[in-house]
Amino acid sequence: MFVKFFRENVIASALLLVARLYLGYEWMNAGIHKLTGGFDASGFLKGALAGASGDHPNVQGWWAAFLENFAIPNADLFSTLIPIGETLVGLGLILGCLTTAAAFFGAVMNFAFLFSGTVSTNAQMVLLTVFILVAGANAGRFGLDYYVMPFIRKQMDKRKGAASRPVKA
Repeated sequence: MFVKFFRENVIASALLLVARLYLGYEWMNAGIHKLTGGFDASGFLKGALAGASGDHPNVQGWWAAFLENFAIPNADLFSTLIPIGETLVGLGLILGCLTTAAAFFGAVMNFAFLFSGTVSTNAQMVLLTVFILVAGANAGRFGLDYYVMPFIRKQMDKRKGAASRPVKA
């Protein structure tokens, strides 16, 4: 019943619009500040790695290994991807365009921040994002998804139809 409400109800779409706008603003604001402020992820990544040591580490060993062996050596890549990703997630949520994809990638980034020992608003953002993900396309009903999703479905149906027809020799 709960899932059906979020996936089909117009009132749920309106409630999710509020959540989308809030999350979108938070993501876009963070991304734009990083894009215009000369963001460097290396300090955050090294700080997260430091959180994996001591009596009560707040970063798990497997994540620390990822940070040490992949993220820190590629800090320049992360310094580029994080602000662009945050900005695009924000735009997608605000505009309601590819809402489910934007929410998914926002959740991935939030979990990366949480795994790195940062709490801040990330847990709250993950919770709101879960509602958007459960709602699926209904979360973007009051947004560009109202127009974009039927177009995408139509294109996919065309490709399915073309793929199922026998090839004439």
